[in-house]
Amino acid sequence: MTDPAPPPEPWYGEPEEPPFPDPEEWGAPYGAPARPAAAAAPLPPPDPEQLRAEAEAALRRLVGRDEAELREDQWRAIDALVTHRRRALVVQRTGWGKSAVYFVATSLLRARGAGPTVIVSPLLALMRDQIAAAERAGIRAVTVNSANTNEWSAIYQRIAAGEVDVLLCSPERLNNPDFRDEVLPRLAASAGLVVVDEAHCISDWGHDFRPDYRRIRTLLADLPEGIPVLATTATANERVTTDVAEQLGSGADVLVLRGGLDRPSLHLAVVQLPDVSTRLAWLVENLRGYTGSGIVYCLTVAAAEQTATQLRAAGYPVASYTGQTDPSEREQLEADLKENRVKALVATSALGMGFDKPDLGFVIHLGAPPSPIAYYQQVGRAGRAVTRADVVLLPAAEDKAIWDYFGSMGFPQQSDVRATLAELPMLGEGAISVAALEPLVDLRRNRLEMMLKVLDVDGAVRRVRGGWASTGEEWSYDADRYRRVDEARLAEQEAMLTYQRTDGCRMTYLRRCLDDPELQPDERCGRCDSCGGVKPPGLPADASVSAAREGLDVIGVEIMPRRQWPSGMKQLGIEVSGRIGPDEQPEPGRALARLDGLGWSLPLRELLAGPDGELPVSLRDPLTRLLREWQPEVDAIVAIDSATRPQLARHLTAGVAALLGVPVVGAIRPAPGSEPGRHDVNSAQRLAGVVRRLPSVEGIDVDGRRVLLVDDSVDSGWTLTHTARMLRNSGAAAVLPLVLAQR
Repeated sequence: MTDPAPPPEPWYGEPEEPPFPDPEEWGAPYGAPARPAAAAAPLPPPDPEQLRAEAEAALRRLVGRDEAELREDQWRAIDALVTHRRRALVVQRTGWGKSAVYFVATSLLRARGAGPTVIVSPLLALMRDQIAAAERAGIRAVTVNSANTNEWSAIYQRIAAGEVDVLLCSPERLNNPDFRDEVLPRLAASAGLVVVDEAHCISDWGHDFRPDYRRIRTLLADLPEGIPVLATTATANERVTTDVAEQLGSGADVLVLRGGLDRPSLHLAVVQLPDVSTRLAWLVENLRGYTGSGIVYCLTVAAAEQTATQLRAAGYPVASYTGQTDPSEREQLEADLKENRVKALVATSALGMGFDKPDLGFVIHLGAPPSPIAYYQQVGRAGRAVTRADVVLLPAAEDKAIWDYFGSMGFPQQSDVRATLAELPMLGEGAISVAALEPLVDLRRNRLEMMLKVLDVDGAVRRVRGGWASTGEEWSYDADRYRRVDEARLAEQEAMLTYQRTDGCRMTYLRRCLDDPELQPDERCGRCDSCGGVKPPGLPADASVSAAREGLDVIGVEIMPRRQWPSGMKQLGIEVSGRIGPDEQPEPGRALARLDGLGWSLPLRELLAGPDGELPVSLRDPLTRLLREWQPEVDAIVAIDSATRPQLARHLTAGVAALLGVPVVGAIRPAPGSEPGRHDVNSAQRLAGVVRRLPSVEGIDVDGRRVLLVDDSVDSGWTLTHTARMLRNSGAAAVLPLVLAQR
């Protein structure tokens, strides 16, 4: 049987990329300044008044307003970067103008003969917005990313010719072997300014830690003296700010500029509703009343897609936006929202940092993020250039279960780390790819890749052409730090629950969680439902709730068969490889619902999380309807028996047999003493565990029969794939899987 695991939202960042072209094609030196003669000798310090006048002029070009003036802390940061070539950390609220600091500083530095600015930026959406902003200020900006590989050579030739003022790259690129070893050293040596955007990602205390960001610490340590560095973020409490500043410092004095985090345009409210149908009905009734266009956030991909479907059925122009949305479609959806061609994007956290729509009118959450800091970051998308933006949270009872699942995907146990290190060749003696490493360890690919990136930052491994290698450096497992990070995560979850319950000022609560230095004791915003500035709509009409419930009463998810065996199975003693032959595959099957969605997902989650027992009465009618609609052409039923839910498995199989009038010809039983399979291992290990646990179908007569294969749930799909192969090899004419839940 398979184990519970709602599919996680993919990690931010770019996928693995092809190698860079031969560096000789790019010309040299990379990043040669536009005015090399002026850069050859240090210039005297600029006159402060003249420099500020130039900075104000650059700002006005950037924002397109003649009356624009620099904020005092903007000027302090620019002066520190341009005049004193210092390192600075700017922690200011969303919409404050952090990007103006680095674009204005770039303009001033380039005018004085400095090399181009290198900006490490986390998302393609953010890069697109930053390039557009730079062009308004007359700054020539380019990016190298996975979407423009055919342009890389031309871009580096332009950089070498001094025709580029700003290069944007992702943190993932910093450890692309060719970029790291061939491009970055020369580019960094001639850079005029290095910028780290969304710098809270550097800290594993932050709400959105990314291992690739930690590598920036090494980059900064290797910079030549005199190259200024700027880090910016809107979401860092005191602990994260201190951690980031220490990593930026590398012995240098870091100027930290923290400002107030109040957002006068935001009007905050929490609406407690009893169930998912009521929350959807509330959204359908009230979305039209919110000004402009906005974002509706959901915690899972399935929830976002189902919510978008409900809203479209109610006549709203909306679309879903998740980590599974094609990159080219994402760009179009972002443009649709910016141009108000949609009322809302129904999104997961994939639409977060970097999306910039100054007149975004509302942000509504169906389900709460796992921390007040993450919540502040997401609602900060709204109200940048409007006097009022509405922010509403509709929490759900199941939120914490989703938080706990994502929290379980943290840094692996010491035994997993040691086992991985033991499989890596030594540096200089070869490399092993992630695909080849997977069958040798017990980790899913996303956790394995995350762990390798952390070990790379710690110096224990190194990414090279062809994969990964061990450096042989001594490495210790920092169990105390990982424990403290986990404790901090749990404390943030509790703080998010407290935000939902508080009768105090909601904006004050968020600002306190972020250690806002300008927050006054007993300060109240006057703009939230606690302060009296907002009175959100109450319960929706019964008819709306009934309509929402009917809309959620959608049964049936198609289960598509696996087409390819995992790599490296022979190393695990299992003789399968390559494509799965059509004579060994199951046909497309059906699940009653996805486990991470809405509607029937909720009672299924309760069933599979609870004790063993018969199929509840509430789930028998939808299962009956599914079979009537599907009408599988079968003449035999085979069950996959369960070590953890035997009563459910037997009751489910008997009920399906009675409904279809088809005999049960046997059950595939786990080998004596075998343990249920783990959900947190990769495909190769998962399949190997299934083969060992379900060794044969001996004694089950399926020759020439079309078999309905019944299980309670499907996760990776390897249990169904393996058992279908055995049944087909025993003579079954076809195998059609039926499960209650797709995990």
